Amino acid sequence: MTWNVRIGINPISWSNDDLPALGGETPLETALAEGSQIGYEGFELGNKFPTDPEALAAKLAGYGVACVSGWYSGHLAEGSVDDEIVRCAPHMEKLRYNGCRVVVYGEVAGSIQGRIDTPLARRPRFTTDAQWQGYAQRLNAFGEHLKATYGITLAYHHHMGAWVETPDDIDRLMAETDPRHVGLLFDTGHAFYGGAADPVAHLLRHVDRVVHVHCKDVRPQVIAMARNEGWSFLTGVINGTFTVPGDGVIDFDAVLTTLHAAGYEGWLVVEAEQDPAVAPSYAYAKKGYDTLRRIVDRLDALVAEPA
Repeated sequence: MTWNVRIGINPISWSNDDLPALGGETPLETALAEGSQIGYEGFELGNKFPTDPEALAAKLAGYGVACVSGWYSGHLAEGSVDDEIVRCAPHMEKLRYNGCRVVVYGEVAGSIQGRIDTPLARRPRFTTDAQWQGYAQRLNAFGEHLKATYGITLAYHHHMGAWVETPDDIDRLMAETDPRHVGLLFDTGHAFYGGAADPVAHLLRHVDRVVHVHCKDVRPQVIAMARNEGWSFLTGVINGTFTVPGDGVIDFDAVLTTLHAAGYEGWLVVEAEQDPAVAPSYAYAKKGYDTLRRIVDRLDALVAEPA
């Protein structure tokens, strides 16, 4: 038996959707060719990928990689489920056509994650039980629709600058939502930056809800500076808050061992927002892949050993 996980990558290592100046000149084909050469089995989507389902499938097939998933900008913190159902249809059809089993749900209503001039301290927050419960009900209904209509599971992405950022936020969201309809995208880097000094300990609290994983490492000294100076999320990205697995302080051996022990199956996605002029795309993407590959192979070997 082998551990049923695949290692993918987000194209943000080559070009950044929120900050087009970071790698904006890099063609999609460069990312696909280099990622495939390194050994990645799939890519999450970015703004340079074809939006037509068939064209997307053809593009990915040309490089021998799968469609992992794609970010969906949700508005349920302030909007209605009915509006979301209409808005999401083209994206979900594209993901379904390309064999995706999860969608990365990122809450953008009221979020400041894309505002380079707005400090993280000014992020939106739910302040009453009624607000949390109403949001959870809308997420449950939307997640139920996605599964029934597209066979896709909602993977909720906790994110700096958004409504669900801190460990307490994640705890509350998991407590209020229905595990049948809302899964957790566990992002190691956002967990650390959001206040989980030990991401593994927080992962253990909700590992049974994890349906997708972003493997992002951190530079604590830059995060400390970001907090002390009141930086925006994007200012932190430019200055190097994040990096790939194996280049920071997060113990990915412990992260993956925890996921393995819990029976997680799915994608392990390297995602590290950096400036490719400072952190060359190929070298860092390879470091991230090699780090995860070594750990996955070790865990596979443990399973294969005779009792």
